[in-house]
Amino acid sequence: MNVRLLLAAIVLVACSSPPKPAPEAPDVEAVSDDPAAAREQLVRRWIENPTDGRRPVTDPAVLAAMRAVERHRFVPEEARDLAYRDHPLLIGEGQTISQPYIVALMTELVAPKPGHVVLEVGTGSGYQAAVLAQIVKHVHTIEIVNLLAERARRDLAAAGVDNVTVYAGDGYLGRPEHAPFDGIVVTAAPDHVPQPLVDQLKPGGRLVIPVGPQTWEGQDLVVLTKQEDGTVERTSVLPVRFVPLTGDEARRNSPSRR
Repeated sequence: MNVRLLLAAIVLVACSSPPKPAPEAPDVEAVSDDPAAAREQLVRRWIENPTDGRRPVTDPAVLAAMRAVERHRFVPEEARDLAYRDHPLLIGEGQTISQPYIVALMTELVAPKPGHVVLEVGTGSGYQAAVLAQIVKHVHTIEIVNLLAERARRDLAAAGVDNVTVYAGDGYLGRPEHAPFDGIVVTAAPDHVPQPLVDQLKPGGRLVIPVGPQTWEGQDLVVLTKQEDGTVERTSVLPVRFVPLTGDEARRNSPSRR
Protein backbone atom coordinates (compact mmCIF):
# COMPACT_ATOMS: atom_id res chain seq x y z
CA MET A 1 0.00 0.00 0.00
CA ASN A 2 1.35 3.45 -0.90
CA VAL A 3 0.61 5.42 2.26
CA ARG A 4 1.34 8.75 0.59
CA LEU A 5 -1.67 8.27 -1.62
CA LEU A 6 -3.87 8.55 1.45
CA LEU A 7 -2.56 12.00 2.37
CA ALA A 8 -5.28 13.80 0.46
CA ALA A 9 -6.53 17.31 1.00
CA ILE A 10 -10.17 16.35 1.41
CA VAL A 11 -10.62 14.93 4.87
CA LEU A 12 -14.17 14.25 5.97
CA VAL A 13 -14.99 14.79 9.62
CA ALA A 14 -18.09 12.62 9.78
CA CYS A 15 -19.37 13.40 13.21
CA SER A 16 -21.55 15.67 15.26
CA SER A 17 -20.12 18.38 17.49
CA PRO A 18 -17.45 18.22 18.80
CA PRO A 19 -15.67 17.03 15.64
CA LYS A 20 -13.32 14.08 15.65
CA PRO A 21 -11.07 12.55 12.98
CA ALA A 22 -12.56 10.23 10.39
CA PRO A 23 -12.20 6.56 11.36
CA GLU A 24 -9.17 4.56 10.33
CA ALA A 25 -10.96 1.21 10.31
CA PRO A 26 -11.12 0.86 6.49
CA ASP A 27 -7.33 0.43 6.46
CA VAL A 28 -7.47 -2.74 8.52
CA GLU A 29 -10.56 -4.31 6.97
CA ALA A 30 -10.02 -6.77 4.16
CA VAL A 31 -11.40 -5.59 0.82
CA SER A 32 -12.47 -8.05 -1.84
CA ASP A 33 -10.30 -8.38 -4.94
CA ASP A 34 -13.47 -8.44 -7.06
CA PRO A 35 -14.43 -4.81 -7.87
CA ALA A 36 -18.19 -5.43 -7.78
CA ALA A 37 -17.93 -7.21 -4.43
CA ALA A 38 -15.64 -4.47 -3.11
CA ARG A 39 -18.18 -1.78 -4.09
CA GLU A 40 -20.94 -3.73 -2.37
CA GLN A 41 -18.83 -4.03 0.76
CA LEU A 42 -18.00 -0.31 0.67
CA VAL A 43 -21.62 0.76 0.25
CA ARG A 44 -22.98 -1.55 2.94
CA ARG A 45 -20.30 -0.87 5.54
CA TRP A 46 -19.39 2.79 5.13
CA ILE A 47 -22.27 4.47 3.27
CA GLU A 48 -25.57 2.67 3.86
CA ASN A 49 -25.01 1.35 7.39
CA PRO A 50 -22.19 3.32 9.03
CA THR A 51 -21.54 2.52 12.69
CA ASP A 52 -19.15 5.38 13.46
CA GLY A 53 -21.69 8.16 14.08
CA ARG A 54 -21.93 9.51 10.55
CA ARG A 55 -25.38 9.90 9.00
CA PRO A 56 -26.34 7.05 6.66
CA VAL A 57 -27.09 7.67 3.00
CA THR A 58 -30.53 6.22 2.32
CA ASP A 59 -31.65 7.37 -1.14
CA PRO A 60 -32.03 4.14 -3.18
CA ALA A 61 -30.98 5.86 -6.42
CA VAL A 62 -27.79 7.18 -4.83
CA LEU A 63 -26.92 3.81 -3.33
CA ALA A 64 -27.51 2.14 -6.69
CA ALA A 65 -25.24 4.69 -8.38
CA MET A 66 -22.47 4.10 -5.83
CA ARG A 67 -22.72 0.37 -6.48
CA ALA A 68 -22.68 0.87 -10.26
CA VAL A 69 -19.82 3.33 -10.80
CA GLU A 70 -16.39 1.70 -10.95
CA ARG A 71 -14.27 4.01 -8.82
CA HIS A 72 -11.07 2.23 -9.81
CA ARG A 73 -11.47 3.71 -13.30
CA PHE A 74 -11.09 7.21 -11.86
CA VAL A 75 -7.95 6.81 -9.74
CA PRO A 76 -4.30 6.55 -10.84
CA GLU A 77 -3.10 3.08 -11.78
CA GLU A 78 -0.82 2.87 -8.75
CA ALA A 79 -3.73 3.58 -6.40
CA ARG A 80 -6.26 1.11 -7.75
CA ASP A 81 -5.75 -1.31 -4.87
CA LEU A 82 -7.07 1.48 -2.64
CA ALA A 83 -10.05 2.43 -4.81
CA TYR A 84 -12.71 0.79 -2.64
CA ARG A 85 -11.51 2.00 0.72
CA ASP A 86 -13.42 4.93 2.18
CA HIS A 87 -10.61 7.44 1.66
CA PRO A 88 -9.79 10.37 -0.58
CA LEU A 89 -6.84 9.72 -2.90
CA LEU A 90 -4.40 11.93 -4.75
CA ILE A 91 -5.05 12.19 -8.50
CA GLY A 92 -2.25 14.58 -9.47
CA GLU A 93 -1.95 18.33 -10.01
CA GLY A 94 -2.46 18.84 -6.27
CA GLN A 95 -6.03 17.52 -6.48
CA THR A 96 -7.90 14.59 -4.99
CA ILE A 97 -10.79 12.24 -5.56
CA SER A 98 -13.21 12.58 -2.64
CA GLN A 99 -13.84 9.68 -0.32
CA PRO A 100 -16.83 7.59 -1.42
CA TYR A 101 -18.95 8.49 1.61
CA ILE A 102 -18.75 12.22 0.94
CA VAL A 103 -19.51 11.67 -2.76
CA ALA A 104 -22.61 9.69 -1.80
CA LEU A 105 -23.68 12.26 0.80
CA MET A 106 -23.28 15.25 -1.52
CA THR A 107 -25.18 13.40 -4.23
CA GLU A 108 -28.04 12.69 -1.85
CA LEU A 109 -28.07 16.27 -0.57
CA VAL A 110 -28.50 17.75 -4.05
CA ALA A 111 -31.66 15.56 -4.38
CA PRO A 112 -31.09 14.40 -7.97
CA LYS A 113 -34.00 13.10 -10.03
CA PRO A 114 -34.38 11.62 -13.53
CA GLY A 115 -34.79 14.52 -15.93
CA HIS A 116 -32.65 16.89 -13.85
CA VAL A 117 -29.76 18.85 -15.32
CA VAL A 118 -26.98 19.36 -12.77
CA LEU A 119 -23.86 21.52 -12.69
CA GLU A 120 -20.68 20.35 -10.96
CA VAL A 121 -17.85 22.76 -10.17
CA GLY A 122 -14.57 20.90 -9.77
CA THR A 123 -14.54 17.85 -12.04
CA GLY A 124 -11.33 16.39 -10.65
CA SER A 125 -11.24 12.73 -11.64
CA GLY A 126 -14.81 12.71 -12.98
CA TYR A 127 -16.02 10.27 -10.31
CA GLN A 128 -18.62 12.57 -8.73
CA ALA A 129 -19.95 13.44 -12.18
CA ALA A 130 -20.18 9.74 -13.07
CA VAL A 131 -22.23 9.04 -9.94
CA LEU A 132 -24.60 11.93 -10.65
CA ALA A 133 -24.90 10.82 -14.27
CA GLN A 134 -26.37 7.50 -13.14
CA ILE A 135 -29.41 9.40 -11.84
CA VAL A 136 -29.92 12.64 -13.77
CA LYS A 137 -30.48 13.53 -17.43
CA HIS A 138 -27.24 15.48 -17.89
CA VAL A 139 -24.25 16.75 -15.90
CA HIS A 140 -22.26 19.84 -16.90
CA THR A 141 -18.95 19.84 -15.03
CA ILE A 142 -16.14 22.40 -14.95
CA GLU A 143 -12.46 21.77 -14.13
CA ILE A 144 -9.90 24.56 -13.86
CA VAL A 145 -6.90 22.26 -14.47
CA ASN A 146 -6.78 21.47 -18.19
CA LEU A 147 -4.90 18.19 -17.75
CA LEU A 148 -7.50 16.89 -15.31
CA ALA A 149 -10.37 18.00 -17.57
CA GLU A 150 -8.87 16.05 -20.47
CA ARG A 151 -8.27 12.99 -18.31
CA ALA A 152 -11.81 13.12 -16.93
CA ARG A 153 -13.26 13.27 -20.46
CA ARG A 154 -11.23 10.21 -21.42
CA ASP A 155 -12.05 8.22 -18.29
CA LEU A 156 -15.75 9.04 -18.42
CA ALA A 157 -15.90 7.92 -22.04
CA ALA A 158 -14.01 4.73 -21.22
CA ALA A 159 -16.51 4.04 -18.44
CA GLY A 160 -19.40 4.43 -20.91
CA VAL A 161 -20.72 7.64 -19.35
CA ASP A 162 -22.20 9.65 -22.22
CA ASN A 163 -24.38 12.20 -20.42
CA VAL A 164 -21.59 14.33 -18.91
CA THR A 165 -20.05 17.38 -20.61
CA VAL A 166 -16.65 18.42 -19.24
CA TYR A 167 -15.47 22.03 -19.61
CA ALA A 168 -11.99 23.37 -18.87
CA GLY A 169 -12.20 26.72 -17.12
CA ASP A 170 -13.01 28.71 -14.00
CA GLY A 171 -16.12 27.28 -12.38
CA TYR A 172 -16.88 30.27 -10.16
CA LEU A 173 -19.12 31.78 -12.84
CA GLY A 174 -20.88 28.49 -13.56
CA ARG A 175 -22.31 27.91 -17.04
CA PRO A 176 -24.99 30.59 -17.51
CA GLU A 177 -25.69 29.45 -21.06
CA HIS A 178 -27.06 26.15 -19.69
CA ALA A 179 -28.79 27.60 -16.61
CA PRO A 180 -30.99 27.34 -14.70
CA PHE A 181 -29.91 24.08 -13.07
CA ASP A 182 -31.93 21.69 -10.93
CA GLY A 183 -28.90 21.27 -8.69
CA ILE A 184 -25.28 22.36 -8.32
CA VAL A 185 -22.50 20.44 -6.56
CA VAL A 186 -19.20 22.16 -5.74
CA THR A 187 -16.27 19.90 -4.89
CA ALA A 188 -13.76 22.57 -3.84
CA ALA A 189 -14.08 25.10 -1.04
CA PRO A 190 -14.41 28.86 -1.54
CA ASP A 191 -14.41 31.16 1.48
CA HIS A 192 -17.87 32.41 0.46
CA VAL A 193 -20.81 31.22 -1.61
CA PRO A 194 -20.40 32.32 -5.26
CA GLN A 195 -23.42 34.44 -6.16
CA PRO A 196 -23.36 33.38 -9.84
CA LEU A 197 -24.03 29.79 -8.76
CA VAL A 198 -26.97 30.83 -6.59
CA ASP A 199 -28.33 32.86 -9.51
CA GLN A 200 -28.15 29.81 -11.78
CA LEU A 201 -30.33 27.61 -9.56
CA LYS A 202 -33.93 26.92 -10.47
CA PRO A 203 -36.55 27.67 -7.80
CA GLY A 204 -36.54 24.56 -5.64
CA GLY A 205 -32.97 23.74 -6.70
CA ARG A 206 -30.16 22.95 -4.30
CA LEU A 207 -26.54 24.08 -4.16
CA VAL A 208 -24.28 21.73 -2.15
CA ILE A 209 -20.95 23.36 -1.33
CA PRO A 210 -18.15 23.34 1.27
CA VAL A 211 -17.60 26.89 2.52
CA GLY A 212 -14.85 28.28 4.70
CA PRO A 213 -11.18 29.15 5.01
CA GLN A 214 -8.28 26.79 4.39
CA THR A 215 -7.51 26.11 8.04
CA TRP A 216 -7.06 22.96 10.10
CA GLU A 217 -10.66 23.31 11.29
CA GLY A 218 -11.78 23.00 7.66
CA GLN A 219 -15.07 24.16 6.23
CA ASP A 220 -18.80 23.59 6.63
CA LEU A 221 -20.65 21.51 4.09
CA VAL A 222 -23.80 23.51 3.43
CA VAL A 223 -26.95 23.13 1.37
CA LEU A 224 -28.58 26.23 -0.10
CA THR A 225 -32.14 25.76 -1.36
CA LYS A 226 -33.67 28.43 -3.58
CA GLN A 227 -37.28 29.16 -2.69
CA GLU A 228 -40.01 30.03 -5.19
CA ASP A 229 -39.69 33.72 -4.29
CA GLY A 230 -35.94 33.69 -4.96
CA THR A 231 -34.84 33.72 -1.33
CA VAL A 232 -32.29 31.13 -0.23
CA GLU A 233 -32.50 28.83 2.76
CA ARG A 234 -29.11 27.73 4.13
CA THR A 235 -28.51 24.54 6.12
CA SER A 236 -25.18 23.46 7.62
CA VAL A 237 -24.65 19.70 7.36
CA LEU A 238 -21.24 18.79 8.84
CA PRO A 239 -17.59 19.89 8.97
CA VAL A 240 -15.36 18.86 6.05
CA ARG A 241 -11.98 19.74 4.57
CA PHE A 242 -11.70 20.28 0.81
CA VAL A 243 -9.04 21.69 -1.48
CA PRO A 244 -9.64 25.39 -2.20
CA LEU A 245 -11.73 26.70 -5.07
CA THR A 246 -9.09 28.42 -7.17
CA GLY A 247 -9.29 30.87 -10.04
CA ASP A 248 -9.30 34.60 -10.63
CA GLU A 249 -13.02 35.05 -9.92
CA ALA A 250 -12.86 33.31 -6.53
CA ARG A 251 -9.89 35.45 -5.50
CA ARG A 252 -11.43 38.67 -6.85
CA ASN A 253 -14.68 38.13 -4.96
CA SER A 254 -13.19 36.85 -1.71
CA PRO A 255 -14.38 38.77 1.38
CA SER A 256 -10.73 39.04 2.45
CA ARG A 257 -10.11 41.37 -0.51
CA ARG A 258 -13.02 43.70 0.17
